[in-house]
Amino acid sequence: MITLVELPKEKLHNLEFVKPIENVIRKENKNFKRIRYKDLTSDIFSESDKVIISGTSFRDNDFLCNLEFFDWIKNFDRPILGICGGMHILGMSFNGTLFKTQEIGLMEVEFEKEFLGVNDKIEVYELHNYVVESSDFEIYARSQKCIQAIKHKDKPFYGVMFHPEVKKKNIIANFIRL
Repeated sequence: MITLVELPKEKLHNLEFVKPIENVIRKENKNFKRIRYKDLTSDIFSESDKVIISGTSFRDNDFLCNLEFFDWIKNFDRPILGICGGMHILGMSFNGTLFKTQEIGLMEVEFEKEFLGVNDKIEVYELHNYVVESSDFEIYARSQKCIQAIKHKDKPFYGVMFHPEVKKKNIIANFIRL
């Protein structure tokens, strides 16, 4: 089962940032459980084969003030995909640093090596105020302004700064197929 962790504070934002991820999971014929990050419990993860942490709206950074809800990440050993805010959480869970960097709209991202089925220059949708950097993660892609895709050096944890649920859904599907 896939656990889909939703970050948006506003329920309406789930339509933009969470529902499209659900649609990809359904298309891949996988069972999933969707849960708000503040409702996470340890027993949820005993059932999880994979975890996807959604992104959220531009000014919704509530989760950054509540990182204690993500302490489970350090001991988790199955694949995680962090999207935008989810990438922030992954990096911050491993001594990362947040930097103010704003990108909005369609951008070109160049992958330096293969990452969840992508290994060239692609156009992605960006919507963020921050980027995270952590020495525990390898960098797989960059844009002109910031790091765009990372993978933990020892764990199957992947992060993207852009929103593949908007454009490049195949990245989510490839993660699900791992």
